[in-house]
Formats: sequence, C-alpha cells, structure tokens
Amino acid sequence: MRILKPISDETAPPQGAAPGIVAEFIGMAHPIDVAAWLMQVPASQVWQHLEALEPERRAKVFANLPLDTQVDLARGFLPHDLTEIVTRMDADDRADLFNGLSLEEQQQLLNGLTRKDRDDIRRLAGHVEGTAGALMTSGYATLGAGMTTQEAIAALRHAAPDKETIYRSYILDDAGRLIGAIRLHELILAADDALISEIMDPAPISVSLDTDHEEVARIIARYDILALAVIDEAGRLVGIVTHDDATDALQAATTEDFQKISTVLPFAQSMRDAGIGMLYSRRIVWLALLVFGNLFSGAGIAYFEETILAYVSLVFFLPLLIDSSGNAGAQSATLMVRALATGDVVLRDWGKLIAREVSVATALGATMALVVLPLGAWRGGPEIALVVGLTMFLVVIVGSLVGMSLPFLLSRLRLDPATASGPLVTTISDAVGVLVYFTVATFILSL
Repeated sequence: MRILKPISDETAPPQGAAPGIVAEFIGMAHPIDVAAWLMQVPASQVWQHLEALEPERRAKVFANLPLDTQVDLARGFLPHDLTEIVTRMDADDRADLFNGLSLEEQQQLLNGLTRKDRDDIRRLAGHVEGTAGALMTSGYATLGAGMTTQEAIAALRHAAPDKETIYRSYILDDAGRLIGAIRLHELILAADDALISEIMDPAPISVSLDTDHEEVARIIARYDILALAVIDEAGRLVGIVTHDDATDALQAATTEDFQKISTVLPFAQSMRDAGIGMLYSRRIVWLALLVFGNLFSGAGIAYFEETILAYVSLVFFLPLLIDSSGNAGAQSATLMVRALATGDVVLRDWGKLIAREVSVATALGATMALVVLPLGAWRGGPEIALVVGLTMFLVVIVGSLVGMSLPFLLSRLRLDPATASGPLVTTISDAVGVLVYFTVATFILSL
C-alpha cells in the first residue's frame, strides 16, 4: 500500500498551470512525485496526463499511485491500454492490482496478457494476504553455480531490464532449489575466472511462503539485506521480497496497529479520501461495545449509593482515581503490545514480566498515593485521605497488571494484542477502579 504525501516542491505545477509547464513536470519529475501530483488533480484528468507519457514512464507513474486509485483508473481503461501498462509493471505490483479487480475484470485483463504473464499473476495473486507469498515478486535474477564471475556479470547485464533488482542474485540447482546467493559488488570485486560456487553464500537467509509480512520486514531489517528469498516446502525459490515492499507492508501494519489501539476497525484507505460512512462504520462498533463496559462502572456507583450519600466528598476524587487506574493500564498495555509486535517478548515471558510489573506498579502506586494524600486531607480530613491514598495505591497496581496481562491473553487466544491498548484497557480499569474505591471507602469509613 502506497501512502503518497502532498508535494511541497516549488517546481510542482499549481492547479490551472499552463499546459506546457504541466507537460514538462510530468515528463521530467520523479514518477513518485508525478503520482503524488496526480492525486491532487480532478480524477477525470488523470488519464489525460498519463496518456501523454511514453509507455514505460506511464507504467512507473501508474504503479506509484495508491492501489484503490489504480483500480478505479483500470476500470476506465480500454483493454489495450490496461494491458500495455500491466505488462510493464513489476510483478508484485500487477498482482496487487489484479486482486483489486472483480472476477470479470480479472478475466478480461488476463485475456490480453501473454501466457507467461498470466501464469505469473495467478501464482503471485493466489497467496494469503499478509504473508511473504502475497508480498513477493518474481522479478529476481538467477545464476548458475558453474559460471565464472565474468559470465555472471554478462548474464545479469542481459537480464537486468526485466528484473526488479539484481543487487542480489540467487543460485539454484537443477530442481530449482535455492543453494546460494551472491551480491553484485562481490561479483564485481572477484577475479574474472572465479567460479560462482566458490564465492557465493551457501546458506542464504530465506523464509517460507506463509511467513507473516511483519516477520519478513523484521528479518530484512535485522540482517540489513536488500531482498529476502522466499522458498516453498521443497526448498525451491519461488520469489523474493524486496526491502521497499517490506517497508510498505510494515508501514501498513503499523497503521493498522494504531487503528486497533484506538479501537477503530482497520481500514486501508487514506484518511484524506475516507468517506463519512466508512469512518462511521469503523468507529461505531467498539464505541457501542464499550458503552456496555462502562455500565459496570455505573452499576458499581449505584451499589455503593449509601456510602456516597454519607460521604459526598468521595465523589470529588472519583475521576482522579479511575483515570489514574486507566492511565496506568494504558501505559502497561502499550509497552506490552509494542514488545510483542517487535518480538522483544514472547508468551512464555509472561511469568517473569508479571513479577517485575508488580514491583514497578507498587512503586508507582506508592508515589501516586503520596501525591493524593494531602489532597484527601484537605478535602475530607484524615479518613478520606486514607481512603484516597490506599485506593490510589491499589488501582494503579490493578490497572498496570490488567494492562500488561490483557495483550498476553489476547495473543494466547490468537487475537491481535493491539486491541488491548487504549479504550479497552481503560474501560476495564475504570470499572475495577470504581469497585476498589468504594469497597475501600465502605470498609474504612464504617470502622
């Protein structure tokens, strides 16, 4: 998914600029900048500008448009125009476009492609979204183990126009199994008569087709590589994931996590283009569900109505205490969600982490209790101060433990732990905070 930022470059033509200025910009600027500029012009004019470009450049600009825009444009193209663009796109980009079309539109597109391109699109488009298979491209370069470096460089020079990257080439055996990899600069630095088998990496890093895309991005970042091999069950090379595609996937996953943290149902459309109905449907579900969660807080207050009527000053501290519980829980949940997402912690670490969280939460609770004790004494006297201080101590501990444990619980249930951060933890912590507060108040003030 591409997220294009508005162009701030002073050379970008303003709306209503002279045709000559526009033509010069779209003909000379970087394809990404041209795509970003096209997102600012009326939709009816986008194809008019694309049509003015030579085919290769047109395909590059089109491929850098957001996927939903590509799909909308593709539906208005003549079959010949769409075929011409798709043929020149990178394999993974055209597979994404293919998946965005209806079955009838997919078939129409396939009818105009060569058999090789049809098979390639079907193979890449058939993998589960969010996996290495859905992220990979077939635009990789292969070399023979028995080649010399001079022969390999000549082969790469010939193959380069059709490949997405040649900075890392892959060595396969006769069955197509991955047996090595070599970087371009290693070929250039090696002696002309050196054999590939002598200088290649015999154990290249690879992942399986069903590896999660976030894990793919982490592996690429960890080993600082430009491309990662994807192999099937038999060890055959079926594609590669390039670092730029992994970065795009990670950015999309991070955006989704932020949406879930705020209990918003995930959506891929940009905020600028999102419609009122779509935003409403993504936000109302959790808001409505959390209303029922908040009813527990109201029920707790109603249950302790006699205590509240006898000591009205308790109401003054209610928002302070339950918000502190929710804030402590949200802090812990956010830290745990991020740690689980990056692989810094795993499920089996829960026991060790819960023990540490108790220590941290105890210190936090004690500090917060000392802060509110003077307020309690000023507002309601020593007894209220004791109630408020003890409650603050307890709710910070409880909120912290709820916030830390809920992401682990959701992970255990194979749900996304990102949902545990923010409003969900706050709602649970608030309800628990109300019960703790008035239970402590009833016990101490009745003595």
